[in-house]
Amino acid sequence: MCAETPDYKTTLNLPRTDFPMRAGLPKREPEWLARWEELDVYGQLRQKSGRKPFTLHDGPPYANGHLHIGHALNKILKDMVVRSQQMMGHDARYIPGWDCHGLPIEWKIEEKYRKKGRDKDAVDVVEFRRECRDFAKGWVDIQREEFKRLGITGNWENPYLTMDYHAERVIAEEFQTFLMNGTLYQGSKPVMWSPVEKTALAEAEVEYHDRQTDAIWVPFAVKGQADTYVVIWTTTPWTIPQNRAVCFNETVSYGAYKVNSTPDECWAKAGATYLFADDLAESAFSAARLDAEMYTRVGDVSAAELTELTLNHPLHGADGADGEWDFDVPMLAGDHVTADAGTGFVHTAPSHGDDDYQIGLKHGLPMTFNILDDSSYRADLPFFGGEVILRPNGKPGKANQKVIEKLVEVGGLLARARITISDAHSWRSKAPVIRLNRPQWFAAIDKACDDGMDTHGKTIRERALTSIDELVTWTPQTGRNRLYSMIEARPDWVLSRQRAWGVPLTCFVKTGAKHDDPDYLLRNADVNARILEAFEAEGADAWYKDGAKEWFLSGIVNPDDYTQVMDILDVWFDSGSTHAFTLRDREDGSEDGLADLYLEGTDQHRGWFHSSMLQACGTKGRAPYRGVLTHGFTLDEKGMKMSKSIGNTIAPEEVTKQYGADILRLWVAQSDYTADLRIGPEILKNVADSYRRLRNTMRFMLGSLADFDAAKTVAPQNMPELERLMLHKIAVLDETVRNGYAKYDFQGVFRAIFDFATLDLSSFYFDIRKDALYCDDDTNRRLSALTVLDILYGRLTTWLAPILTFTMEEVWLERNGAETSVHLVDFVQTPAEWRNDALAAKLDKIRAIRRVVTGALEGERTAKVIGSSLEAAPTVYLSPELFALIDADNFADLCITSQITVVEGAGPAGAFALDDVAGVAVSFAKADGEKCARCWKVLPDVGSHKHDGVCSRCASALS
Repeated sequence: MCAETPDYKTTLNLPRTDFPMRAGLPKREPEWLARWEELDVYGQLRQKSGRKPFTLHDGPPYANGHLHIGHALNKILKDMVVRSQQMMGHDARYIPGWDCHGLPIEWKIEEKYRKKGRDKDAVDVVEFRRECRDFAKGWVDIQREEFKRLGITGNWENPYLTMDYHAERVIAEEFQTFLMNGTLYQGSKPVMWSPVEKTALAEAEVEYHDRQTDAIWVPFAVKGQADTYVVIWTTTPWTIPQNRAVCFNETVSYGAYKVNSTPDECWAKAGATYLFADDLAESAFSAARLDAEMYTRVGDVSAAELTELTLNHPLHGADGADGEWDFDVPMLAGDHVTADAGTGFVHTAPSHGDDDYQIGLKHGLPMTFNILDDSSYRADLPFFGGEVILRPNGKPGKANQKVIEKLVEVGGLLARARITISDAHSWRSKAPVIRLNRPQWFAAIDKACDDGMDTHGKTIRERALTSIDELVTWTPQTGRNRLYSMIEARPDWVLSRQRAWGVPLTCFVKTGAKHDDPDYLLRNADVNARILEAFEAEGADAWYKDGAKEWFLSGIVNPDDYTQVMDILDVWFDSGSTHAFTLRDREDGSEDGLADLYLEGTDQHRGWFHSSMLQACGTKGRAPYRGVLTHGFTLDEKGMKMSKSIGNTIAPEEVTKQYGADILRLWVAQSDYTADLRIGPEILKNVADSYRRLRNTMRFMLGSLADFDAAKTVAPQNMPELERLMLHKIAVLDETVRNGYAKYDFQGVFRAIFDFATLDLSSFYFDIRKDALYCDDDTNRRLSALTVLDILYGRLTTWLAPILTFTMEEVWLERNGAETSVHLVDFVQTPAEWRNDALAAKLDKIRAIRRVVTGALEGERTAKVIGSSLEAAPTVYLSPELFALIDADNFADLCITSQITVVEGAGPAGAFALDDVAGVAVSFAKADGEKCARCWKVLPDVGSHKHDGVCSRCASALS
């Protein structure tokens, strides 16, 4: 090649694009958000007519505090659902919502009062509620902007709020349905009670933490049998004064054990006989400091014998007790008793446990009311009056200690130990909760509803179980099992809370009547209508205004005959009712009042999924949703739960500031949301690397399409096989993407697209076709490649738009006008005839042959025999079957060599081969000729054309 050879770089069709390598997402994403708002993208989508609605109903986050990474995961998943459903042809509606009532907000206002020395009870309740409303509104505004920053689409200008006047009216109306259909009743049952917050808690408001407590072994004397005792074990000594029975299991083996001798400092009695489950006797005696030689098993004790026993309470006959505990304690059989720990006998206090209550109900045991709202014993209870279980700060009071001391004093203790247990705590105050009998309002879930909606069952439980199995699709399917088992075994629903900020139980009771009297509850449609009218105009505050009772009742019934109920509804009833005032009542709700999807974390099987199911089964006769998707929790990189105290939390705001929201969205898409998801700095770095690789793929396409002329589009039938293979792969991937999005398999969708972009495009197709794209003139090969790139562009940008919301908008705007958006279009329809399985099978075999060739060349490159594959002219030996597949004229392009020779037959000794590709061998040789100054291929004809130092192909292009 002569020294004067021109620089032909400017004659190449090199990629040209303003699409930057560096994304700069943290800075640029807010600009796109403002653009979408200006275009009113969400509003424009609602103008598309004739589309089947798809409604994802938003589980309301609580309006209290900044977002955490779990919020981001949840909202991004929802956004991917909504956007993908929209782009698959639906009218995908998304109305964001907030839960605004309840104790956490009330707690914050009370904290403010405490700091100022104000007494909450001295504040007018309407004023207090107004402060709660303002507090919630402030956090709604903050969280709304934080959600929007993540690229979440939806009706942000008009969300639903449980504290809106219409919402409060509908919540009251839904409650009145329970009132009128006969399922509402007032009962006295043990509920989860927070002495610190002085209210009942739902199971979903409780979390379990380890704490230390005293375990005690307490002997109950058998009446009529001197020095014979049934021994119970409990970790709640404060419940002993409320004992009313002892339970056993008829399938457990029990024995009588006589104490022969005792060591010093032992509460056991020498000569006394103690009854235990045989599996637990040794551990119980050990706790009492008795070695094996100090006691003897003297006989079996059958279930029939246990049933006949009557016991004395441990405080029976105690001096100063005034006969408080001088009653018989029966022995009762119960399946809840096990021989796993304790003694095999269970102390039963019907006022303080679910199993205890059920046993008490079955056998008519009396309830006790010894414990007050603040967890103190009633003042007149002998020995213990005024002692508290938990102090106002959540720390233990002296109740346990006082009970233990009194038991020691009267000879009612066999042993004690300090142990650690996992126990229920309020997730707000973090203080322990107790199970306490309190008058509460319940929805009976096994009573037939008097409403005529019996298609799916007569009772709430029947309707819920039928809905779970027949009306709802579960993603993943395990969600069905969790909710089914919970609802199958759950007790009646506690609806009431003893607080001020919420929707009240809008009902009245007959003054002086008992709660089991038929006319105890006022059921009057005119009264109900008057209440609803007031709530629509003034909100639930109307219930608390002076003269409210007279206003609601006068002219219908005598107000003096009734007492106004002042409890508020469980906030889970509020959120469970959202389907009614959002899906049913709004123009942008759903046509049948049902949601196509509810999507929340796994904890919502006992929360929103659960309460919505119960609530709707009471008012609609079925589940309010057709589908439920459940995701896991977020953990740090080591798999630990995130905690501010540990310092391993990651806030969404931190990620968007450092990487951009698209990286957070990509993290969600790359993760298996059905399990717990890990996130941390290293994980985010890996996500960002995947993003960069994908971004480079899109950048190459944009650059190559800079001079694409749509008028020169090539029809598929006129394309080379390689392009027709890419169309086939696009058709296959289109089906994968649509099926994946339909099944909410975002991980599968992204993995399929990413593998295609990096393996089939960047590492294969683009690598091969760079030569034609850069160096050809308007050949069929180049125009076919450009046509394929244009097709790829339209599909990749839309397929990825639900995931990489911001980046795909950026890609879209590189080739489209400023007045449009990728989020206004649908997935491009792919012709079925592009699919060509026979061609794909053929090209798969050719790619396998190519892999052997590239393997051979890589060895030569490693040995520094060549620097580029274009310096090679290998000979490829093929079996007859494979030889018939090869087009020798195009195979060099596929292998990215300047020359190649294809021979039918076995290769010579020493030829390169791969064990997993039979019938292929490669012999290496250097290409013959000079290097073309324009395309860099090494060819014999270089230098023999009009233009200096180029091959015939490049000479033609230059001409």
